[in-house]
Amino acid sequence: MSPSVTHVRDPNVRDPRGPVERYELERELERLHGESWGWALSCTGHDRELAQEVLQTAYLRMLSGIATSSGRSSMRTWAFGVIRVTALEELRKRRRSTARVDGGAEPADAVDSAPGPDVLTERAERAAALRAALAKLSDRQREVLQLVFYHDMTIEAAAQVMNVSLGSARTHYQRGKAALATAIAHFREVS
Repeated sequence: MSPSVTHVRDPNVRDPRGPVERYELERELERLHGESWGWALSCTGHDRELAQEVLQTAYLRMLSGIATSSGRSSMRTWAFGVIRVTALEELRKRRRSTARVDGGAEPADAVDSAPGPDVLTERAERAAALRAALAKLSDRQREVLQLVFYHDMTIEAAAQVMNVSLGSARTHYQRGKAALATAIAHFREVS
């Protein structure tokens, strides 16, 4: 599959889009911001600071015209592709620049104050089991499942975002689903 999600042009060349197109792009990015934030978090291993930086850079690339769409995919698919590529670039930069010692913990989830402690404990255990099961999947399996289940994309759209063939995306999807089902079944047996 040829890379159709993101095209990068010379930043010194003037953006050919007019003010109406830029305005429409801004409105669409604004509409997709919640999903884009979730995807940026996923692409950066839930590093909130890095996800903010990645999302800001991706928006800048899209709005300035540095990243352009081939027009063969939806706006959401294109934007997610730009975010993914930007995250991969930032992660590579960080790995090259320092042998960063990871602070460890994932960001704490917001706690709903209404349910009682027993409900909260059960939710936390299920969430931890799901995170642990997802962590055992390969990066591609985790990405395709995230795009399909949390961002309501088709496998075809997920393949475009991930810049892999449709067959490869389907394989990662099936294997990831099977591995996740096994892990979840094991958690249910234990609890």
